[in-house]
Amino acid sequence: MIPKAAMVFAAGFGKRLQPLFPEIPKPLVSVGGKPLIDHALSVAEEFGICRCIVNLHHCAEALESHLSSRDRVVVVHEADRILDTGGGLLNALPLLDSNPAFTLNSDTVWHGPNPFRQLAEAWNPERMDALLLLSPSERILGHAGTGDFVSDLNMKLRRCSSGEPGLVYTGAQIIKTDSLSRFGMRTFSLNVVWDDMIRQGRLFGTEFEGKLADAGNVRGYRQAMELAGQTCP
Repeated sequence: MIPKAAMVFAAGFGKRLQPLFPEIPKPLVSVGGKPLIDHALSVAEEFGICRCIVNLHHCAEALESHLSSRDRVVVVHEADRILDTGGGLLNALPLLDSNPAFTLNSDTVWHGPNPFRQLAEAWNPERMDALLLLSPSERILGHAGTGDFVSDLNMKLRRCSSGEPGLVYTGAQIIKTDSLSRFGMRTFSLNVVWDDMIRQGRLFGTEFEGKLADAGNVRGYRQAMELAGQTCP
């Protein structure tokens, strides 16, 4: 079953970009004349997603106003505190109404095939509880860290050990949502869920065929702007 709904994460404070944009919430920062949140929603729209849930916390009113004209977008507020990715997805499930679901970070600019389409083509729910879209670090503008996962010949994932080269999570995935409530936490990272899937041999990955920019940090944002032929502030 291919998901018909997607969760877009947009609740964070965007601290990595605040040196450049202290007054603008990260999802509304523009690259190529288009706010980052619109880059993310375009991925879903181009694939034909029927429903997008966007979680809000920091500068929620500005983001909600920006999204108000989109018929397929529903916002969910994390009013008292940010719930992190796992908690945010769990909180959105009543509105998302999809198992499995796509999830997408809102600070990536994609160059190449539609990431949802590539995930859909590799998705096998009989073998997988989640399928992560991964990339070598050299194809991610603005990425300064090490790898996150190593894949075997069957695409099954494990964590990189210390100093081991690996693939980087791009911020896009398909994930089954029915197990989220059993962790018994309100605020938690999807890393907790992935590690449990690794133990069960149910976490898989596929490599993105294009390039992308991590525009959520200063270095990545500047490189994304250069790629779009624009001058950085």
